Amino acid sequence: MAPKQVKLMDIALARSGDKGNGSNVGVIARSPEIFAYLDKVLTAAKVADHFSEIALGEVTRFDLPNLNAFNFILEESLGGGGTETLITDAQGKVHGLALLHMVVQIDESLLSTIKHD
Repeated sequence: MAPKQVKLMDIALARSGDKGNGSNVGVIARSPEIFAYLDKVLTAAKVADHFSEIALGEVTRFDLPNLNAFNFILEESLGGGGTETLITDAQGKVHGLALLHMVVQIDESLLSTIKHD
């Protein structure tokens, strides 16, 4: 099948929060097959590029294959941290949703691996 453009939110879930002056974004694939696909394409470099305007430091990816998930740490993304920053989202709660708006190319056959309740 042909590749299809989808938003990450169509194939994954996310949560985010603050870690001092950085934020963490957890991404959970909606199936093991989607996790295997994201393992190849959802790199720290791609996430850093997506957040280039706010993540001024390093972006690190931690793999959690037993959970079909990844955790990204976005260093220097909160303007000093919750008690120091003047930015509206001092705890980075919107960073998960922002990442879910990333567009990815995926083989259409992988979409059928997602179980809809």
